[in-house]
Amino acid sequence: MKRTELFQYLMENGCEIEREGRRHTLFYNPATNESVTVPRHREINTFTARAICKDLGIPIIKIR
Repeated sequence: MKRTELFQYLMENGCEIEREGRRHTLFYNPATNESVTVPRHREINTFTARAICKDLGIPIIKIR
């Protein structure tokens, strides 16, 4: 899946960008007080995207 699609999904579910790193972006979910790093690749693996959602405590993204 595209990185921008994942970012949009995370923000729609209440997550915020905590900070930008050189190779990763750190997302934070204030509802669950969890944070996770998202790699800065154009395409993000399906398993990685699902793990990011699970770690942030939001519904797992449905990938077409």
